[in-house]
Amino acid sequence: MAYLERRRFVKAAALGGIGVVGAIAAPGIVRAKETINWKMTNAYGAGSPFYAVGPGSPTDFCKKVAEMSDGRLAIQHFAAGELIPALEGFDAVRAGTVEMNAANSYFWAGKLFAAQYFTTVPFGLNFQGMNAWLYQGGGLELWHELYKPQGLIAFPMGNTGVQMTGWFRKPIESVEDFKGLKMRIPGLAGKVYAALGVEVKLLPGGEIFPALERGVIDAAEFVGPYQDRRLGLHKAAKYYYTTGWHEPSNVTELLINLKAWATLPKDLQAIVKTAAMACNVESQAWSEANNADALEDLVKNGGVKTGQLAPAIVRRLREVTEQVLEAEAAKDPATRKVHDAFMAFRAKHRSWSEISEKPYHALIATDGKEV
Repeated sequence: MAYLERRRFVKAAALGGIGVVGAIAAPGIVRAKETINWKMTNAYGAGSPFYAVGPGSPTDFCKKVAEMSDGRLAIQHFAAGELIPALEGFDAVRAGTVEMNAANSYFWAGKLFAAQYFTTVPFGLNFQGMNAWLYQGGGLELWHELYKPQGLIAFPMGNTGVQMTGWFRKPIESVEDFKGLKMRIPGLAGKVYAALGVEVKLLPGGEIFPALERGVIDAAEFVGPYQDRRLGLHKAAKYYYTTGWHEPSNVTELLINLKAWATLPKDLQAIVKTAAMACNVESQAWSEANNADALEDLVKNGGVKTGQLAPAIVRRLREVTEQVLEAEAAKDPATRKVHDAFMAFRAKHRSWSEISEKPYHALIATDGKEV
């Protein structure tokens, strides 16, 4: 009798009834994971350090997300031209053709003028200040508010830190030298240069060197010593200026389709945000670690002449920047809102940096001697 009862029990379990087999099998069903496959396009070319590969890059972001999610969210990265042209990421993500894009928000100035404030603002915020505004000063919430009607959401995913003014085929000794100059320069700084008589060109990174070499443009701004050397810009122009006026920092944008974002479970959303934040910090650290050696090499071995823009030039650039930004903010309520919020935070941040960072930099610049 006991034998027959055992057989009935096993048979019931095999048919899906309540029993030992069901109890053992259930955890296996719970553990089964579904893989979500997304695509990410990029405004920059394959192999580009920082912008495509390396620490804190978009491909590094994809790897971090895969590892943190245990493979539940797999993001396939496509460099510029591999799936779509370099500067069509905004439209591709908005249409749902791809779920993500890596670029800089100032590329979308023609669609949303205020988007530029989330990349950089001339005479704006440095890396520390930009992160403070985005993460703790309401900047990220404004970014989301601006993009929501477009069916998009964005997060910071990288930062170059302060950038170089750029490469010039001839020396820049006065404001008059800008008149008639053809220059590759994106973002709000392009508006400022245009007001000074510069013919502004917006070119993807891969097109800068041939344009500069052939004389299609007379000057170009890209990033900094390491990135610029890789493009070979020093072979086409020898005058390399600094101040960082136009881009005291530069944010890489992680652009996401809002409907796709809403389908992600909360834990995967948290992983995406955390991975993007990690890349934001790591990419800037990578830039800081590599630029000094690259600049030394450019000067010693590349025949590059470095220098700072003259104070009179910088003063005029600041005056025109204020005029341009105010004029653009007056045209559009969304830009006005972002502009006013950014400038209010800039003022607050500067009041702190004036008694923190500035005295320290002055001290180390003089090796501890009195200024």
